[in-house]
Amino acid sequence: MGRDFVGALLQLNAEKGVPREQLIRTVEEAIESAYRRQPGDEDVHVQMDADTGRMRVFRARLVVDEMDDPTTQIALGDAQAIKADAEVGDLVETEQLDPETFGRIHAQTAMQVVRQRLHEAERNVVFDSYASRQDELITGTVSRIEPRAIVLDVGKAEAILATTEQSPLEHYRIGQNVKAFVLEVRRSAKGPQIYVSRTHKGFLRRLFELEVPEVHAGTVEIKAIAREAGSRSKVAVASRQPGLDPVGATVGQRGARVQAVVAELGGEKIDVIEWSEDASTFVAKALSPAQVIEVRVDEEHRIANVVVPERMLSLAIGREGQNARLAAKLTGWRIDIRSDVSVAEAAKAEAEGAAEETAASSIAEAEPEESAPEADQPAEAAVEAAPAPVKAKRRKAPPAGEIVDEEVSS
Repeated sequence: MGRDFVGALLQLNAEKGVPREQLIRTVEEAIESAYRRQPGDEDVHVQMDADTGRMRVFRARLVVDEMDDPTTQIALGDAQAIKADAEVGDLVETEQLDPETFGRIHAQTAMQVVRQRLHEAERNVVFDSYASRQDELITGTVSRIEPRAIVLDVGKAEAILATTEQSPLEHYRIGQNVKAFVLEVRRSAKGPQIYVSRTHKGFLRRLFELEVPEVHAGTVEIKAIAREAGSRSKVAVASRQPGLDPVGATVGQRGARVQAVVAELGGEKIDVIEWSEDASTFVAKALSPAQVIEVRVDEEHRIANVVVPERMLSLAIGREGQNARLAAKLTGWRIDIRSDVSVAEAAKAEAEGAAEETAASSIAEAEPEESAPEADQPAEAAVEAAPAPVKAKRRKAPPAGEIVDEEVSS
């Protein structure tokens, strides 16, 4: 194993980005593996000089108190006989071997292991480089369009943009450059798999960091985002610098900055509002562009009761309830929206109902109570005890000339 061999390996892997130290260690482990496949060579170790390419082969064993594997371990007493200052956990060299004994079969085995290990090392380097970019933006070129995903070429790996992570407003073509948000990086036999999204609210946050220097620098902080990808989003911003208007800085002069983000999202509407610690103020601003008359909050149940002008009711609720829904997601409050007219009518009806109840109560108090029947005699019994009126029978007058005997009552 000479310098030319090491140089060829370095040249072969220079473009793959594998560090020099990792490459040398990979070659050492491959040659050790080739040696250790022969019985009795389990304790062989290899060291290679990265500058000269010289290889040193030797036997060494691990110093232990109690030996479990005599082929790779050595007792402390025996180790100290070889090396006086040996301690438990040290690797003590027991024999120097001639590298020339590395036969042809060993060399072929070593080369196979080297290729395998180099491929693994390359995959690890690529994985580490993309894993560190999780939750960041990545730019790729559309290489394939599949039924369930778009595959992006991002350099040394491929990124998968699933249909569920695509905006319904967007359409892709082969060769198109696409920005995406890195959701997750996974290891696989074919290399790292990168899963990206264009619907995640983190994608919107990173776009604002690109377009708004104050957001990138941290003087303007994005506090919350509520998004329905392809339709509309709401972004709450706050200033960390006194005197700086967070909404104005985010929107830009004549809306230039926010329009750049809208263009990247294919026309998705974006509302930028100022964040507030006061819940009622924040809810009122979150319902923008609708005007709000009053907000009453229920801290215990986290419900915000909002009153808006009658003409603003449909605007506050939004098409299919979208504006109110996004405001609720942005603030974290359940929002109940009513118009001022309905509130006034409800108050009037409540007042009238209370007045009717008061009048009814007064009338009931003014009416005398009816005399109740005696306690020991039920009403039905009293009715039955009353004597029935006697009806006298009317006699017919006798015909003329006829004498009728009169009955004498006793």
